Amino acid sequence: MNDDTRRAVESWAGSSVDSATELDGGEVGSVHRVDLGDGRRVVAKTADTDLRTEATMLRHLAEHGLAVPEVYHATADLLLLAFVDGGSAVTPSVERDLADRLAALHSNGAPTFGFPVDTLTGRLDLPNPRIGDWPTFFGEHRLASMAEHAAGEGLLPAADRDRIDALVSDLPSLLDHEPTPALIHGDVWAENLITDGERVRAFLDPACYYADPEVELAYIEWTGTGGEEFFDRYRERAGLPDGVADRRPIYRLLPLLVHLRHFGEAYLDPIRETLELLGY
Repeated sequence: MNDDTRRAVESWAGSSVDSATELDGGEVGSVHRVDLGDGRRVVAKTADTDLRTEATMLRHLAEHGLAVPEVYHATADLLLLAFVDGGSAVTPSVERDLADRLAALHSNGAPTFGFPVDTLTGRLDLPNPRIGDWPTFFGEHRLASMAEHAAGEGLLPAADRDRIDALVSDLPSLLDHEPTPALIHGDVWAENLITDGERVRAFLDPACYYADPEVELAYIEWTGTGGEEFFDRYRERAGLPDGVADRRPIYRLLPLLVHLRHFGEAYLDPIRETLELLGY
């Protein structure tokens, strides 16, 4: 933790910083567990992105019943959160609890897809215009938007972008199941969970918006975060519509494009393989 951050934390806390231990900060910023002189323990996050966006997402999820760290203080360059103790092990019991919590989260609806503000996934912008048509929202403001930026950054060749554009044009027929807008966390995988071996104690680093909840489920399958225990329990709690397996490769393209922009060309072949699987 640098001196400026230390002073900012002490100014907010009205107490000295005894120690600061670096934690895994994900793809953006630096995260520290901070032990204060008065005995309190908080998490301090700094980043090049505007951290008020993350605070907005965490507060929105908390207001809709998801277990997330309490936001104590948020400015553009400093976010202070409650410290939640635990690990990231996903046991069968945790899978079932995860399914319960996400089924409950997804029961929160909205009139349209999107979100009250534009948000972020890692360091990447997520535009969130309020749109009532799901293929339009997901096609234009997720797949096409990510592909455009990836191409502009020299990561996605023109031929591959054309294949994605062709898929986006066909989304009205490919995504014809008329999902209801549902609140999703948007980045559920083991490293964004704090667990105690039995349940999920807190969800971290959201990329939330109102979406087809299958987007969340496809990501959980792709990351290996949830298996049979998760999906059986989720099906009991919320049900799964016909054709869900056919739509998963479409939804998998979004995190593949995000990872391409975060981590580079190692994700180009999986994007091509997914497009080929889909017939593009």
